[in-house]
Amino acid sequence: MRKSVVALSQAQKEQPPLVVAKGYGVVADAIVQRAREHGLYVHASPDLVNLLMHVDLDQQIPPQLYLAVAELLAWIYGLEEGREQSAPE
Repeated sequence: MRKSVVALSQAQKEQPPLVVAKGYGVVADAIVQRAREHGLYVHASPDLVNLLMHVDLDQQIPPQLYLAVAELLAWIYGLEEGREQSAPE
């Protein structure tokens, strides 16, 4: 099975996240590289990616995936809080 990647954006906090990029193989590698270059978090969740690959670009995630994506966002927020707390003053 080839590598697949989905990028989400939650630019509008009151709206569900949007699928802003997705791809397989070299496109997936490019998405991950671009995310890392911009300091964005990359999380490996093959099952969630598989489900999100069915969502069209620039579309909100479906309600059935809210819980799974909320858990992912909670993980990211936890990382951000840890980074802020450990940052030198």
